[in-house]
This record gives sequence, C-alpha cells and structure tokens, in this order.
Amino acid sequence: MKVDEKILEKAKLWLGSGFDKDTRKEVEKMIANDPKELTESFYRDLEFGTGGLRGIMGTGTNRMNKYTVGMATQGLANYVRSKFPGDDLKAVIAYDCRHNSALFAQITAEILSANGFKVFLFENLRPTPQLSFAIRHYGCHTGIMITASHNPKEYNGYKVYWNDGGQLVAPHDTNVIDEVKKIRDVSDINFNKADEKIILLGEKDDEIYVDELRKLSLLPDVVKKHKDIPIVFTPIHGATVKLVPQALRAFGFENIYNVPEQDITSGDFPTVYSPNPEEPAALEMAIEKANQVNAELVMATDPDGDRVGIAIRDHSNQLVLLNGNQAASLIIYYLLSQWSEKGKLTGNEYIVKTIVTTRLLSEIAKGFNTECYDVLTGFKFIADIIRKLEGKKQFIGGGEESYGYLIGDSVRDKDAVISCCIIAEAMAWAKENGKTLYELLIDIYVEFGFYKEKLVSLTKKGMEGMAEIQQMMERFRNEPPQKINGVDLLVVKDYQSGIENLLAENRQVPIDLPKSNVIQYLLADESVITMRPSGTEPKIKFYFGVQSKLKDKSEYESVNQQLENKLEALAASIR
Repeated sequence: MKVDEKILEKAKLWLGSGFDKDTRKEVEKMIANDPKELTESFYRDLEFGTGGLRGIMGTGTNRMNKYTVGMATQGLANYVRSKFPGDDLKAVIAYDCRHNSALFAQITAEILSANGFKVFLFENLRPTPQLSFAIRHYGCHTGIMITASHNPKEYNGYKVYWNDGGQLVAPHDTNVIDEVKKIRDVSDINFNKADEKIILLGEKDDEIYVDELRKLSLLPDVVKKHKDIPIVFTPIHGATVKLVPQALRAFGFENIYNVPEQDITSGDFPTVYSPNPEEPAALEMAIEKANQVNAELVMATDPDGDRVGIAIRDHSNQLVLLNGNQAASLIIYYLLSQWSEKGKLTGNEYIVKTIVTTRLLSEIAKGFNTECYDVLTGFKFIADIIRKLEGKKQFIGGGEESYGYLIGDSVRDKDAVISCCIIAEAMAWAKENGKTLYELLIDIYVEFGFYKEKLVSLTKKGMEGMAEIQQMMERFRNEPPQKINGVDLLVVKDYQSGIENLLAENRQVPIDLPKSNVIQYLLADESVITMRPSGTEPKIKFYFGVQSKLKDKSEYESVNQQLENKLEALAASIR
C-alpha cells in the first residue's frame, strides 16, 4: 500500500523535537512498517461531531492523544478569549473512567490555566451532566468532559461545552475547529501551567448538584409510601457509581442494590463486551442480580453517566428491557400528567425531542396541550432550544431514542442521574395507582397510539468506510424509490439541502432546522425511515418507525407482533 504524499508529509511533522520520544518512535515505526495504520492515523484531523472530539487513542492527528487534546484546548482557549475580551475567564473540567481520561483532563486544565483561565477540575471521575451543571453553577465560559461515552474501550473523547452548559452549536463548533486548525505546531500550545489557578471540586459539589435535582421530585409523599421498591443499579464501571445511589436516596428510595463486580472503576470494562446500556448484554449482570433479590426495576448507566438502560417486569413477572423511545414516553407522560394534575400547565410549557425519536412524544404532548419541538439528532440541539427559550417558555423535559433524557433545565445535556430518579418515582406513582410501569406503557399506547421503532446500524470503518457511507447517503438522497415494502413514498426530507419534497403534490417546502446530512422518508401508511451517518462512530444508522391503533390493552400482543413484522420488512427492503 502506497501512502499519499500529503499524509506522509503530515506524519513527518510529528517527528519534530516538540513531540516526546515515544511519539516519535511510534511514527517512525508506522512510516517504516505500517502504511495502513499510518494512513488511518494521519489522513484527517479529528473533528467535532454531535458528541465533540472523539476517536481511537493512539499516535496521530486522527487519534486521541495528549497533542490532539493539547491543540484542541489551545484552539478553544484562543476562541473563548476572543468571544469574551476583558473577562476573567473560567472553565470546568470533568472526566470518566476511561484509560487516559485523568491524564487528558489534567493536560487540559494545565493548558487552560497557562492561558489565564481559572479552572475548576473535579478531583476524580464525575458524570457528564454534573459537568454541565457546574458550568452554570460557577458561571464558567466553557467546560470540557473527557469521555467517549458508550464507545468501545479503545476510544476516548473531548466534549466541549459553552457557557449555557450545552455542547457547542453553530457557530461556535465550526469556529473552534477553525481555531484548532490554526495550531500548526506543538510550539503553539502554551504548556506553562499555573497551578494556583486550578481548583479541585469534590463531594461538596456532589451535594449541591443532588440538592438541585431533588427539587424536581413531583411526588415525594408517594415515594415515601413506596420507598422500599427494590431497585438494582449498575454504573457499568463508570462515573455514576456513587452519584446515582446518592440521588435515589435523596429522593427517598431506600432499597437499592448494586452489582459489586461493576462498581469497580475500570476503563477496560471487564464484565461487559461493550459498556453501552443500549445493548442487552450490558444489563445481564444487573438483571441476574434483580432476579436474586426480586427487584422491580433495573437501571444501568454508561461510563459518563448521561444515558440509562432500564428493565421492568412484564405481565409474567419477567424482566424486560425498555428501549429509549419507551423510556422517554414513560418519562414524558409521567411529567406532563403530574404537571397537569398540579395545575402547572399554563400553555407556556414545552418538551423537546429529536427527529429520530418516537412520534409518540409529540402525541403525548398534544394530549396535554403542550408544545413539542423537533430538533436534529444530538442533545446539543435540545440544549440550544432551551437556551433560546430561556425566560420565555418553561422546559419540562425531553429526550432522544438513544437512551438520553433530561428533566428540568439546570443541566443542559442528557442526565442519567435525574432520569434514574424520575423513572423510579414514576414506578412509585404507578404502584400507588395499582399498576406497573409495563401496564402504564400499554395504557399510553391505548390512549395515544401504538408507536414502535427499530434501529439498524451498519459499521463502515476507516477512510474507505466513510466513502461508502457517503455513497449510500447520496443514493438515498438522489434516487429515492417510488415504493418501499409495497407502500408509496410520499415525502423525502433532505436536511442537508433544507428541502422537504412532497412527491405526491410535486412541490417543495423549506425545513426550518440547521443543515445536517440526514435523509427522511415518510410513507403513505405513516411509517418513517431516517438515514444518517453517526457523528461519533464509523456507522450509518437507519431508524424505522411504524404505528397503529391499539383499541384495547388485550390486543397488545397481537398488534405488537404486527408492528414488529412491519419493522422487519422495512429494514429488509431499504438497504
């Protein structure tokens, strides 16, 4: 394999004296013996996607290492200074359990301190939502979370936040990238740390955060009556190991079981193949524990504590997993029903969901005369809506199908800590009314419609994979079929061009959202298919959504199977 000259030239820059001996040695090795790895390591610079900077750890511009972290930090520092001239700049940094997370966090803190920032650095691992909360609590201009979320163990990442506590959105995201690109050499990075400017945060800040979350409890008296509901929780080796149990107890729940093997903090994630609560295998040990202690609720968070997987008991008393859409529907229904019962819905409240999240949330909101905003995939867009409407309308809650939810606006990213508490509280409320969460979900389907979804992801690694994904997207964009699974295609939404094509009417209307490489098909039977490349992984994702009436809960099993068959047929026909 012959290496492109531009890639080779880029790699040779890393042989300079500004890089440490181990780095230079690794680059020399790749140049001499591993052209494929050299290409993958240097063919591009890491870019900010829906989750920020994220990549495989290793040597090179396309890898997570102390130099790419350093360049990102220096570029960020330069940009923040340009946007807040004359301010006493402040930043907060948190990190999860991954290999090198503490190192990357320390390097980030040192570079920011060298650039004149007062830096609040958590003394050990903390979850992403607490980082978002701390930005607002301490009035910081920016924040950084060192994490690769639920990605495999070889990954790490660098999520950047703005002063509202939300992840970077336009124009800040591309402007930061532009500043980072100006850092052409490690000599451009200011490593002259100022230790006196770095302030450690610890347990006191945990108490402040949990106290704020506790204010979001809607039925403390009901929780008190059902405080002994048996709950199993696992952090899957990650950052919520102490905080979720602490928050659940603050809400009033007392019967909490852990999974000792998964309380061990480890970037190797030794008990799971993947620390992703979207994967059933990640909850196996917790479900086993729940069966031992007869727990009614199982919750598992990902390494940085922004996503949560949930299992509840069905009609047969078997633990079944909820998907992200089902959990979001339960959360939003519980919130809106309680706001309604308490007379708090004035017509000025709203929820937010992403365009790939179940339409059931929209129907629930409509049922409570509450506005529902649709945004692009990525929780930063939910945070952006909250920022724009701050002081004008009241945000109640929101979520996305990928197991991330938010209640209240003191945090501006998905928050598994408060989500665990509200799910547990909803279970107590259901129990108070003689129901289980499983029965409550079926009641929601009867009232608002039975919506069912399926996600299919295709992994396409490396430079060739990226090209293949792009070709697939262009085909979906430019060559849409007339029918899918025998059903007419009525609408093609191209979020990259910002045009919605109404095929049956032969006309176009604009899409009032930022541009994004997403294609969405709407079929005559109200099925929805969405295609998009992942912003954080080498994947193309297909989202399928179908719906039907559910006249009576006794028909649940048969209608559920009908919808499942329909989803399978759609998935088989689109690729």
